[in-house]
Amino acid sequence: MEIHAYSELYIESAQNILGHMFDYAINEVGLEPNEFANRFVVSPISKEFEKGNPTYVAGKTGPEIAKLVLTGSGYSKRFPDEVMYIDRSPEYWAGWSLAYYQWLRNYHFMHILKAAPFSKILEMYSIYHEMDINQFVDRLDDILNTFYPQTPLRRYREIAGLSQSELSSISGVPLRQIQLFEQRQRDIRKAQSITVLMLSKALGCSMEDLM
Repeated sequence: MEIHAYSELYIESAQNILGHMFDYAINEVGLEPNEFANRFVVSPISKEFEKGNPTYVAGKTGPEIAKLVLTGSGYSKRFPDEVMYIDRSPEYWAGWSLAYYQWLRNYHFMHILKAAPFSKILEMYSIYHEMDINQFVDRLDDILNTFYPQTPLRRYREIAGLSQSELSSISGVPLRQIQLFEQRQRDIRKAQSITVLMLSKALGCSMEDLM
């Protein structure tokens, strides 16, 4: 079972929009990559984007969203004209790839960019832009797993004050399975829905929280 952030019908549009958003903000407005990314992740717009609000993942252009983010974060300079290039810039690719990863993993943008700042994603362009997107996904998974050594399951279990065996007893999920999830030897995103549901009920969180 893998829960994506929103309907697959919107992902192509969302990738294109986020790519153009970063391209415009960095290459036309002239902001530093991480400065704009930081403005974006604290904006209410990022929360709407990551849950697939059609207004943002399909209803506006990338530059339009960039302007909303900047205006909402106190930027007051005049915006340059929007220029759409045939060739895709590294900034476009980085935004395009980030949108796909966020959709696929159903993580918050802030969670992703805290571990892998936008400048770091940009550095991946030369190696990954001609590869299959799944190669980029695998690399970003490695970065996030290193930055966040604890799995969400372990984090919620410890917050609840439960041992692995206690969680097994309460949830009905075998102890060995819980151990494998926490050791990342088994991917909880690929577990049966009922297993994740039982764990989430025992821990008082949503199924998505454990992904």
